[in-house]
Amino acid sequence: MRNWFTCLFFLIVFTVDAQNQEKIDLQFSNLPLKEVLLQIETKTNFKFYYNEAWLPQQPVSGNYRNISLEELLKDLLDNTLLNFHFLNERIILTQSSVLYEELPDNFFGNRDVQVVEQEQEETYNPVFFEGIKKTSETPLETVNIGRAERSAGKKRLSLTGRVTSAEDGQPIPNLAISVRNSEIGTVTDENGYYKLRLPPGVNIVETRSLGNEDLAKRVVIYNDGELDFSLKEDFQQLGEVLLESNPDSNVSDAGGGKEEINVEEIKNIPLVLGERDILKVSATLPGISSAGEGAAGFNVRGGRADQNLILLDNAVIYNPAHFFGIFSALNPFTTGAVDIYKGHMPAHFGGRLSSVFDIRTKDANVDEFAGEGAIGPVTGNLTLEVPVVEGKSGVLVGFRSTYSDWILRSLDEESLKDNEASFYDVVAKYNHKFGDDTDLDLMGYYSNDKFNITPDSLYGYSNRLLSLDLVHRFNNRHQGNLQVTNSDYTFNIDYAGEFTNDFRSGYGINETGIKTHFKYKLNDRHRWDYGVSGKLYLVNPGEIEPRGESAIEPREVAQEKGLEAAVFIGDDYEVTKKLLLSAGLRFSMFAALGEGVERIYQEGAPRRESSVIDRVDYENNEVIETYGGPEIRVSGRYLLQEDLSVKASYNSTYQYIHTLSTNTTASPTDTYKLSDAIIKPQRANQYSLGLYKNFFNNMYEVSVEGYYKKSNDILDYKVGAQLFLNETIETEILQGEGESYGGEFLLKKTKGDLNGWLSYSYSRSFVKLAGEFKEEIVNGGDYFPSNFDKPHDFSLVANYKFTKRFSLSANFVYQTGRPITYPVGKYTYNGAEYVMYSDRNEFRIPDYYRLDLSLNIEGNHKIEKLAHSFWNISIYNVLGRNNPYSVFFVTENEKVKAYKTSIFAIPVPTITYNFKF
Repeated sequence: MRNWFTCLFFLIVFTVDAQNQEKIDLQFSNLPLKEVLLQIETKTNFKFYYNEAWLPQQPVSGNYRNISLEELLKDLLDNTLLNFHFLNERIILTQSSVLYEELPDNFFGNRDVQVVEQEQEETYNPVFFEGIKKTSETPLETVNIGRAERSAGKKRLSLTGRVTSAEDGQPIPNLAISVRNSEIGTVTDENGYYKLRLPPGVNIVETRSLGNEDLAKRVVIYNDGELDFSLKEDFQQLGEVLLESNPDSNVSDAGGGKEEINVEEIKNIPLVLGERDILKVSATLPGISSAGEGAAGFNVRGGRADQNLILLDNAVIYNPAHFFGIFSALNPFTTGAVDIYKGHMPAHFGGRLSSVFDIRTKDANVDEFAGEGAIGPVTGNLTLEVPVVEGKSGVLVGFRSTYSDWILRSLDEESLKDNEASFYDVVAKYNHKFGDDTDLDLMGYYSNDKFNITPDSLYGYSNRLLSLDLVHRFNNRHQGNLQVTNSDYTFNIDYAGEFTNDFRSGYGINETGIKTHFKYKLNDRHRWDYGVSGKLYLVNPGEIEPRGESAIEPREVAQEKGLEAAVFIGDDYEVTKKLLLSAGLRFSMFAALGEGVERIYQEGAPRRESSVIDRVDYENNEVIETYGGPEIRVSGRYLLQEDLSVKASYNSTYQYIHTLSTNTTASPTDTYKLSDAIIKPQRANQYSLGLYKNFFNNMYEVSVEGYYKKSNDILDYKVGAQLFLNETIETEILQGEGESYGGEFLLKKTKGDLNGWLSYSYSRSFVKLAGEFKEEIVNGGDYFPSNFDKPHDFSLVANYKFTKRFSLSANFVYQTGRPITYPVGKYTYNGAEYVMYSDRNEFRIPDYYRLDLSLNIEGNHKIEKLAHSFWNISIYNVLGRNNPYSVFFVTENEKVKAYKTSIFAIPVPTITYNFKF
């Protein structure tokens, strides 16, 4: 019986197949497809079965002669979503899908598997998927893309389309489109277009965005195709929302030794005279310290203050301090972001050995007028943001000034009435958006300080910065920046004494830079950045000219000129999900240019004016000497866990400009010197290794990092060196080796009523000066502590919120006293006592510690009011600690006396009012 049924089945199949291949003639013109199918039914024994809604509406035409029915249907339905299947004398039309008369062998064993992804290209024929189950949820619209085919297909299919607003048809950019229960996703570009690579079969495609409805569709895809979305606006009333940008970046980023300062949050930190100070706050982070209270400049990982590159919108600011460091010259109300690189330094930064302070001015509000300000006991600050073209451009202007001159004149103390101490700074920024692809930022900055320590001398210094930054996005993967900057710093002294020796003196440095910086996302694993940069330095080492009938003779040291250039390339390479590498190569070059003079000194003799045997004169822009070399920047991160990583880095750097100063700390009277035929550029190699860990959903951040840095050709000076207005400055300079190492610990709490951080650094910094001649050897040619070697540095910054309006903040600092050279003996000469000093930096001044407290009072949180206010009531140096700034010894009345100076020896209370509108 079974054999009989088998024979009958094959007979039927043979008969139907023979009918498929019968030749027919058919001619029609501009007929609906339904009419054509009826004509075929009259000419054959077949009957069509289909859903009439599936048939395309456009009419068809054709002229077929002696063609089989199967070939006729293939051609007729080729440009539609319809497939056909012969079943006895029936022809079944399906939309997109293909009917199969048997299942794959493994179908019942793999029912839960919809698509199996493999590394190699394979067929997806046939495609099976579960039927739609009834649920209580809103049913999904099912969309068929393409038409199934019995031939081999691709592992991935392309789905493209555009997302627009249902209200006005405008494109919706930056909208997230993803596939449910998979890692497939993308975002729309600025014109609303998207592209997904999907596995064949069923995919639930979802959209997500703020301000538009979330939409999901069941997409059954058989071939490459298009699918557009039209979304309605969707507004929801939200509760409190906390937005976090890269909350785990400290663990996930490849670079170690990077710090970020939240400018808004530092308003609670109590600092001297109530000033928000970005640079003072940075000194509470591990690895960054200042030379003392009220000192300008910072020492990062055992480096000199001049080894820090401080950038404001890509322009170098040479002296970022007012009042010798008591105040910062950076306006916190105009500052948007601060990134500090003290370990791994990206390849597009260069020119300094120790660190980069990348400070960026915030963009102006382009939608509405806004402002922010503060009134303190010594300074006032006001920042305004004004839209120029609504939604496209705006201007930000910030002005800050002190009224200390008015305070001094108002005091009853006669000795202070003629004193002067004032500063101001102003920053202006214009930002403009040209379409969706191009942005332009223009920034200008100027600061000015005037003060007199004695009635006969008036000191002044100023910074001027100009910056242009043009950003263009070529596509979603590629963008470029063009940066043009100019920095100018000057210092001057006006002296008017009782004798005929009145004079005016000063110096200046000007720097012009241009840089092109491109970023390219090759794929999900490689992100490149590359570019070129150049700088032109003009240094006026100093001049002096008489005032009135002064007997002072005019004098001027010849200008120095130098050209620095670099080419760089970097790649962030995600080797695996756990291993991320950031590798960069920077090749920098420097040329010392004329006009200039190179003095030739006698060989085998120390450099002195008496040992000059010849001189070589160079014409304008003639090359005097060149230097250069590769700078390698490599850093890697390996994830031990999702919230625990280990990072290691190596950096090599060159520095072609040097600060000339015999002061322990940075000073406005410091001058600058370019590398030349005798003074070589400074070089450094730094190695670091650290662990980074986050706890409790990134509430706590912990890091431990160690480093070792070796430096060459760092500058120091002979005892009693004369640096200002010295034409033969190379006779006073020593160049030697530097070595620094240490460990850094940081515990930060970012959320909750109690927040802040605790940092500790153990840091050692040594110098070795071992020249060929006795006067070039210091401390027997052995390593000795540098002026800023402070082994222990501890900081605690904490803020506790009692309510949303009231909080208490504390700032505690402890530092080892810095090295100093003490007298260790005395002798008498011509009846007067003189001292003999120890080896350089053999002793230390007393340790430094300080506690500051503040009460912070927020204004009420009503939305509709003129301005939002914030009061800060603080006490600086609560313990009244008389921290020494310096210790020095003098001979007075034939006796040696020791003196200790300090800046703030008593508690300093302050009340500051801040407002924002």
